[in-house]
Amino acid sequence: MITAVAERIRSARPDDGPVEIVGDAGARVTGATLRAHEVRPGDLFAALPGARAHGADFADRALERGAAAVLTDAAGAERDALRGSDVPVLVHADPRAAIGPASALVYGDPSTRLEVLGVTGTSGKTTTVYLLEAALAAAGATTGLIGTVETRLGGQRLPSAFTTPEAPDLQALLARMADDGATHVAMEVSSHALSLGRVAGTGFAVGAFTNLSAEHLDFHADMEDYFAAKARLFDGRSRHEVVCVDGPWGRRLVTDGTVTVGAPDADWRAEHVVALPDGTQRFTVHGPDALELPVTVRLPGAFNVTNALLALACGAATGHDPAVLARGLAQVRVPGRMQRVETGQPFLAVVDYAHKPAAVEALLQTLRAGTSGRVLAVLGCGGDRDRAKRPVMGRLAAQLADHVWITDDNPRTEDPAAIRAEMLAGAREVDGALVDEVGDRREAIAAAVADARPGDVVVVAGKGHETGQQVGDHKVPFSDVDELERALKRSAGGRP
Repeated sequence: MITAVAERIRSARPDDGPVEIVGDAGARVTGATLRAHEVRPGDLFAALPGARAHGADFADRALERGAAAVLTDAAGAERDALRGSDVPVLVHADPRAAIGPASALVYGDPSTRLEVLGVTGTSGKTTTVYLLEAALAAAGATTGLIGTVETRLGGQRLPSAFTTPEAPDLQALLARMADDGATHVAMEVSSHALSLGRVAGTGFAVGAFTNLSAEHLDFHADMEDYFAAKARLFDGRSRHEVVCVDGPWGRRLVTDGTVTVGAPDADWRAEHVVALPDGTQRFTVHGPDALELPVTVRLPGAFNVTNALLALACGAATGHDPAVLARGLAQVRVPGRMQRVETGQPFLAVVDYAHKPAAVEALLQTLRAGTSGRVLAVLGCGGDRDRAKRPVMGRLAAQLADHVWITDDNPRTEDPAAIRAEMLAGAREVDGALVDEVGDRREAIAAAVADARPGDVVVVAGKGHETGQQVGDHKVPFSDVDELERALKRSAGGRP
């Protein structure tokens, strides 16, 4: 088995040099993990180099828990716990890149037993994946979902630690889904996942691209580096490629055979869009082979028309009837994405995950277009993340909302007041803007609700589906949806 794992790594990473096997090349492994404390008997433990420590420093714990083999680099193989170890050690120049193909083999190459549809891009991944899952289910597929909000296996919900799980976890999850009868899996694919090899070893039936705007520039060197990470989903690992081409980044991905979405000259496009007061949208889809199809989605905003188009095109790429797929779109609601909170109040109250400039701009423009009243926005920025976006988000909020409450998001290890100050600096560039600073997020939400009048819109942006607030090293229970609902029930303005 170890020989087979080494050969899989060699074939997947031919430019990374040889894979050395130290010890019994015939040892059998039955699972894989990156975490020593999660090792189960028979696992391959991937001891990866890190910024603060080397995974091989914890190899003794992995071995005590029954690791059957270890994958590491030359530096890791020299650690005391592995020198002279009784278990085989695979030594490779880039074990992080190698663990994906190795895990896929260990778990029986589950993506060959499933139709995996991956969606990447800056905004819209979550919504598109939910729409795609519903469309495929309507077409008779047995579906799984892997994403930011949750992982779903049939009717069972599992929490998501990452938008895209680490490679061994992903392969184990796909194997479980295949074993339990899933036929199609819709999953979000983040730039981190593509950069760090989390989806290495996964074959995609469809790779889809939504859009690109500034985000994660604390991780990526610049926008070109960010785009290059996203583009890896379109390096041949996806059998079909479906790309939204209403912006320049998407157009750069187009090659022969690419299915295009969203632009007037695209293969899939929408016309005659009608936005109803409750946020529902109806439009006509024009697609390949003279397709003309009426579609309804219960999500407001032009970007959600594009997300629905992308979902339809992805489902059609796997051979399903677009008319049947469209039936599944009509009832989709996405947690924390344009999520309405209703307690009988005479104004619209919405929670949304928008936490980057382009998303905040699109959110507020959409809400502005749909109301004759005021737009009241509660917004913060996360700590230990891209600082450049903070004044931009503050300025956009001040430009597009009638009243803004700058508050805390997930400050993490930063001073919350310093984060707010950077946002306020941008907001105060807007002449005549009405902006308040309320550090306590609960109080900021209550203040916005108390200020609301009939016909207004209250939007709480940034955290969406999240159920905790990261303060220092602690996560404090906090839900924008729950807090907004409580504020509405407490406020006299929240009763008709």
